[in-house]
Amino acid sequence: MKDQRNVARWLTNWGWILLYIVLMSGAVWFIMQEDREPIEDNSPEKITLTFRHFWNKEHDRPLLAIFEEVVRSYQESHPNVKVNFEGLDQNIHREQKLKSEMVTGTPPDMFVLFGGAEIEPYVRSNRLMDLTEFTDMNGLSNQFKDLHLWTFNKHIYGLPIEGNAEPLYYNKTIFHKLGLEIPETVAELDETIVKLKQAGYIPFALGNEDRWPAGIFAHYLMDRYAGPELIQELVTGESEAGFQNSGYMKAFQHLNRWIGEGAFSSESNDTSTENAVRLFTDGKAAMYLNGNWDINLFSGQTAPAEFQNQVGVIPFPALVKGAEPSIAGGYTMGIGLSSSLTGAKREAALELMKGFYTKEIQTRIVYEGLRIPSMRIAFDPDKTGPVFAQVMELMEESHQSFVPYDNLLSPEVKKTFLSVIEEMIGGGMQADQALQELQDASKQYWNLIRSSDVQ
Repeated sequence: MKDQRNVARWLTNWGWILLYIVLMSGAVWFIMQEDREPIEDNSPEKITLTFRHFWNKEHDRPLLAIFEEVVRSYQESHPNVKVNFEGLDQNIHREQKLKSEMVTGTPPDMFVLFGGAEIEPYVRSNRLMDLTEFTDMNGLSNQFKDLHLWTFNKHIYGLPIEGNAEPLYYNKTIFHKLGLEIPETVAELDETIVKLKQAGYIPFALGNEDRWPAGIFAHYLMDRYAGPELIQELVTGESEAGFQNSGYMKAFQHLNRWIGEGAFSSESNDTSTENAVRLFTDGKAAMYLNGNWDINLFSGQTAPAEFQNQVGVIPFPALVKGAEPSIAGGYTMGIGLSSSLTGAKREAALELMKGFYTKEIQTRIVYEGLRIPSMRIAFDPDKTGPVFAQVMELMEESHQSFVPYDNLLSPEVKKTFLSVIEEMIGGGMQADQALQELQDASKQYWNLIRSSDVQ
């Protein structure tokens, strides 16, 4: 036993000695490495980009799938870059988050936004990256159909990702069954509404949960009764008449009349776009007024088979017979970048930006997303389905168009515009009160702008 303890003690002592030798040799090796020249690390800088979008509605799914693929492909070819590609409700993003982030200077690195009046405050406060050089260097300057909503003082502060149009869709089967003619004037549309109500149909399916869809009816009536020049004067502060003019009064009174006649589906302010479209596709509503982005809801699992073949597409009727009716639309929705991006992160964001603006992606936007391309590309409308083909034909035939008013009006006035229309749809406001509130909001806005310019 004594010999065994001696052996154990001997092994223990030698164990410590061996451990000491290993540690010392490691220390010597470390010191030797310190004396050597440092090994250069050529691995790319690790970068995280935040990209907020609002392609999260049912009608956005085909588009979202395309853009998720763009981001995925980019990350595979740039393993040092992680893209946080996250969706948020459109109204929360536009009206709450982005506005407050722009005030504090903390917006996402990349984000979806609308051109025109909405981004003008962001341009004024230098929150958006100037993309003029980017478009020039990548041969994009002449590739877009229209950049005027993204251009301020000859500089580009965002790029449209798609175009849009707001035609009037109608159910050809219902119209044929009731012997209804296609309305060419607002007065003929009035008669159509009455006949549809008498036959037990909802004239217009309307989902105003997001507040802006009802504004489409308002801006069409305003355009028809007052013409296109007045709104341009109002948004530039040059109008002496303001919103309380005879043309707009007739337009809002006409809207009030439709509301009183029950022209719109019930509980419109609490109805989603998807449920409004379902009223149309189920044959309960005979007409639907909204953008081309909803076309993909006319087919697929949520719509009856072959329903898209029952849909006719026409412009919103003119005020008088024989007049060419203009169409609301433009290249309003696009992508912007934060001006605070610098260095490698800035270059990474611009490289990702290029992936969204290729002819391949724009072509997929047309065929898979049924969206109007923002860039000049060739495509076959006959391969997009009957409804989209009609929309494109309508746009080609039309020589007049105007930008939707919610993209023209300043954010403060737009907020009032959508709010009073919402109250009118709910039956709680008359035309004169609505125009009074719009006039007050516009006056307050221009007083603020002019006082800031003087300072």
